[in-house]
Amino acid sequence: MSSNDFADTRKTATTPVVPRRALRDGVYDAILEKLLDGSTPPGSSLGIDPLARELGVSPTPVREALVQLEHTGLVSRVALKGYRVAQPLSPRQMAELIDTRSILEVAAAERAAVHAVDLVPELRAAHAQHVLSAHRVRKLRGEGGHPTGFADLREYFAADWEFHLTIIRAADNRFLLQLAESLGAHVHRLRQTVDHGTMDVDQAVEEHAEILAAFESGDPRRPVEAMRRHLSALAGRATAESSESP
Repeated sequence: MSSNDFADTRKTATTPVVPRRALRDGVYDAILEKLLDGSTPPGSSLGIDPLARELGVSPTPVREALVQLEHTGLVSRVALKGYRVAQPLSPRQMAELIDTRSILEVAAAERAAVHAVDLVPELRAAHAQHVLSAHRVRKLRGEGGHPTGFADLREYFAADWEFHLTIIRAADNRFLLQLAESLGAHVHRLRQTVDHGTMDVDQAVEEHAEILAAFESGDPRRPVEAMRRHLSALAGRATAESSESP
């Protein structure tokens, strides 16, 4: 066998790696959306074979995706029974999650303030997208719609979280960013737990505007204070909605 033949053989052998990874990621995203859109309520079972048939794939990428999702807390594995959708966050878990976000995001705001000149244009764009998506949610409500499903709210939630990630990226610390990204699924789980019927669209937009203004001010203390106020207010709203839920 020539060296060229060996190279061709080696290339052929390694080619499936990327498609398989893409397939696994696609299955992960598909199951994640099922978990977040309310079609699989807490406690419902997640069979590997039924999911594979529904998604038109083999059981292997489904199994791999469920293992990944178990690490997020969105699903749990029960001995001899397979996987189930996790129960909603308890009040204590919600408090711990928001406390973790506060520790991380206040620290990120402090570090990002040093790079405010470069950050502000990106943060304005992220805020504008958040405002636009909030307007669409309000419009659905005004037209008699009931945007409580994940499909209606997905764009709004993504814009909200992107505003926060923009600040965290500006902190220029890869480990802070990794920690924040690892919290993404838990943040979605928090949104599942609270009552979307009393969603805090207006408050969140107003508080994000205050954070943006704080970075625009050039005072490095103001972004830290604004972020701390925002997350404290978020904690209060989440606690109130959780206590009112049946």
